Amino acid sequence: MIFIGIDIAKQKHFAAAMTADGEVLIPSFGFTNNSEGFTFLLSKLKTFDKENLLIGLESTAHYGENLIGYLFDLGYHVAVINPIQTATLRKTNIRKTKTDKVDAMLIIKSMMVNSYRLFTKTDIDLLHLKSLCRFREKIKKSKARLKIQLVSYVDVLFPELQYFFKSGIHINTCYELLKRHSIPNDIAALHLTYLGNLLQKASHGRFGKEEAIALKSLAKSSVGTGNTSVSIQITQSISQIELLEKQITELDKTIKSIMLEMDSVILTIPGIGYLNGAMILSEIGDISRFSNPSKLLAYAGLDPAVNQSGNFNAKSTRMSKRGSKLLRYALINAAWNVSLNNRTFKNYFLSKQSQGNNHYTALGHVAHKLIRIIFKILKDNVAFNLD
Repeated sequence: MIFIGIDIAKQKHFAAAMTADGEVLIPSFGFTNNSEGFTFLLSKLKTFDKENLLIGLESTAHYGENLIGYLFDLGYHVAVINPIQTATLRKTNIRKTKTDKVDAMLIIKSMMVNSYRLFTKTDIDLLHLKSLCRFREKIKKSKARLKIQLVSYVDVLFPELQYFFKSGIHINTCYELLKRHSIPNDIAALHLTYLGNLLQKASHGRFGKEEAIALKSLAKSSVGTGNTSVSIQITQSISQIELLEKQITELDKTIKSIMLEMDSVILTIPGIGYLNGAMILSEIGDISRFSNPSKLLAYAGLDPAVNQSGNFNAKSTRMSKRGSKLLRYALINAAWNVSLNNRTFKNYFLSKQSQGNNHYTALGHVAHKLIRIIFKILKDNVAFNLD
């Protein structure tokens, strides 16, 4: 077996080759993180039998993802190493040395003395899902901030409008109105037939002439400023919100496509759909990283915090809320959906409520139960069959 160690960096990687007996076949060399650099790396690797070659890389943020995918697509055996393992080996050296060239050799030694796992197609899919799900979450937060800003603009220009529609201003009918006419005086001056048609078309028949009459009356008595600069901010905020909604829809389609291709057993749990399943799977990653459900629970931040000092030991504490925030959100959301779709989980949720727990505390207990189920079916790759 020939080991190739690659130390990942942003612009330039370093690699080295060594046999299982410790013979250095290729001293550490650098190659750039681009097409030319990857081609240079391949020229070095082509001298070895691909089936007798193991390439190891440290797990370092996103910098190595393109190289991992590149080597995997070419059929090379790739293993990702925990940086803690190489850091431990580094401490055994008498002299404190840390350079990219040295780290490439340490990665090789780490593969020789520690366990490793080969990268699979599922791992590549999970990397893509993780990137997509986290990007989706960022877009959702941007959209939420824009909605808050939009409300503040409407409060200045037409404050009575947000109470006119029972569902608030964040509905298509209100958006269509504000994009065309956001200043109260302009709305009051609109022809009744035109305004009624606008509301009817935007609401698909829910609103019409009666609402148009009431809206014109409200606009006439509005205390809004009529500031045109605020009107521009309203129009552009709505455009940004609609753009973000379109992007989220496109992301959802891509995420669903990857989940369909993966055909994970997590989708056999009633109440867990493509999006929740994608967030849970991508944040967990390789399930073999966790030896038991308790460690997975702690990674999600759903484990209880410890509060102990001297002889005092708190009987009840809140969840630690450490680890992956997105995984914790997805599990809580999934816990509620599963409770609505499975009798066993529903009874468990109701039993926790009957013990005096509020809605969210009871959901936390359901999430604990759910994470044990998820751990089991992912570990054994078996479908959910709990009635």
